[in-house]
Amino acid sequence: MNRIGRTTTLLATLLGAGCALAQGFNDTPPNGAAYDQSPAFAGQTRAPALLSDMPLQQTVLAAGLEHPWGLAMLPDGAWLVTERPGRMRVIGADGAMGDPIGGLPQVDARDQGGLHDVAVADDFAQTRRVWWTYAEPRGEGRNATAVATGVLSDDGAQMQDVTRIWQQNPAWASTKHFGARIVHDGQGRIHVGVGERSNPEPRQLAQDPQATLGKTIRIDAMDGSPAGAGIDGALPEIWTMGHRNIQGAAMGPDGRIWMNEHGPKGGDELNLIRQGDNYGWPLATYGTNYDGAQMGQTQVEGTVQPVYYWDPSPALSGMVFYDGPMFPEWQGDALLGGLQSGSVIRLDIEGEKVTGEARHLQGIGRVRDIEVAEDGAIVLITDEDDGQLIRVTRGD
Repeated sequence: MNRIGRTTTLLATLLGAGCALAQGFNDTPPNGAAYDQSPAFAGQTRAPALLSDMPLQQTVLAAGLEHPWGLAMLPDGAWLVTERPGRMRVIGADGAMGDPIGGLPQVDARDQGGLHDVAVADDFAQTRRVWWTYAEPRGEGRNATAVATGVLSDDGAQMQDVTRIWQQNPAWASTKHFGARIVHDGQGRIHVGVGERSNPEPRQLAQDPQATLGKTIRIDAMDGSPAGAGIDGALPEIWTMGHRNIQGAAMGPDGRIWMNEHGPKGGDELNLIRQGDNYGWPLATYGTNYDGAQMGQTQVEGTVQPVYYWDPSPALSGMVFYDGPMFPEWQGDALLGGLQSGSVIRLDIEGEKVTGEARHLQGIGRVRDIEVAEDGAIVLITDEDDGQLIRVTRGD
């Protein structure tokens, strides 16, 4: 399936200032209001709206992608993109779309499953080393998140020397909450945020140190050997516990790792990932059940609070910290994809506190992943039947 990308240029005005306020992203009553939920500290939710009237320009580099999920920049300005049904392909800086790459393992592509995140080595130009996560079929309707690595052939057509280096346990008969974001720590290891598989029974395993559901794990990037936090009684790859469904991960300007995750109905979280911490799920949450029932407490002894949470939920996804010349006003800010909000969410973070929030490009579609190009442009993918690769630059 070789679908040629079309290039379309649209002008869009960044929705900050009065426009963002008019959209009301801070005005909708929280789902948790019925249970008198309140933040643990000032500024933990609904930070002041950031003001801006900067115009943005969107260029659709490629269209016709089927639920794209992961995005990684290559040294020549091209992009490596995954599609959930199990495809990975190279899209040129000019939008030229390559054929699906051969040699990838089978995926379970039901519902939220399939091929997920992708990351490339810092020395990709020399090694052509790639990592990806996927929903691995494990028999009898069961599946689990897995991590694989391989070497992309010089012509971009084939993944070679493919090795699965890690698999989540136990496998489960569920089609939801695979999580699956990858972030390199710069020291030869990768952190992976994995989901708790959604159903009431496996959900409890987010608190089980002998299961890798609802955890972040740290492993050697080449062979998958465990490099965890050394938690008493825990599997050796576990770095943190108590997560629901991690959807975004990035290293901040100071080298610390941040991840975001979906709450249930409300309660999406931004977390600073610290060695050995327990983030509370399913005991602690600012979300409610989908039927409106309370799910837990907002504060539970022995668990850490999110740096920031959202209620209602924008359905967070891929994440990056801005570092580039095109938008100097955004330097160091976190940019997060919003699926339900259909926007790019920008957070001003000072230390460990969110001091402002903006919603840009509202209505652009389900933003699944987001990266910063070499020239400072924002590049994102939209998770749709007809998904797009979009380049966002400063407008006139």
